[in-house]
Amino acid sequence: MLSASVIAIVFGLVFVAELPDKTAVAGLVLGTRFPWLWVFAGMAAAFLTHVVIAVAAGSLLTLLPRRPVEFVVAALFLLGAVLVWREGQDTEEEEEEQVAEAPDAAGFWRVAALGYGVIFVAEWGDLTQILTANLAAKYHDPISVAIGATLGLWAVGLLAILGGKSLLAVLPLKWITRVAAIVMVALAGYSLITAING
Repeated sequence: MLSASVIAIVFGLVFVAELPDKTAVAGLVLGTRFPWLWVFAGMAAAFLTHVVIAVAAGSLLTLLPRRPVEFVVAALFLLGAVLVWREGQDTEEEEEEQVAEAPDAAGFWRVAALGYGVIFVAEWGDLTQILTANLAAKYHDPISVAIGATLGLWAVGLLAILGGKSLLAVLPLKWITRVAAIVMVALAGYSLITAING
């Protein structure tokens, strides 16, 4: 049975964690060069692929004893906090250079494949993939976690494609990364307390 609260929590966490990510920059750059719907189709498919992989990995963790899993989840949340803190420090130039090499004359399938490829490679082992696996292990509700994570990633992808520069003008990247890191540390603390209390 689907849980609206799990979907909402996962959506919020993944959304905040993905905002400062390099894939948002990729979406912004691709969206300025190609039709937004073509770019989004590829990005959405790549995000969905990563969510399925992450939820499957997280669901495997639920087969292990609860206490060790909580310790692992706490450690991964702490790792996620460090990664998201550092993510906001990276420059956009590297991602823009990658996307700039794409051919200008491209049809739907080439643009969608480009969007899929850039996001698939950039998201592999990324913070949101780790976070999604953690949340799948924590909530024992793979479908709700998958829906929340997918919607969170898609929302950030659309924001990046349609108005990333405007968003960053209102909300500085540094603030976004700081908030995401603090949320991850709080989740790590909660998981650690749960593991200790058994």
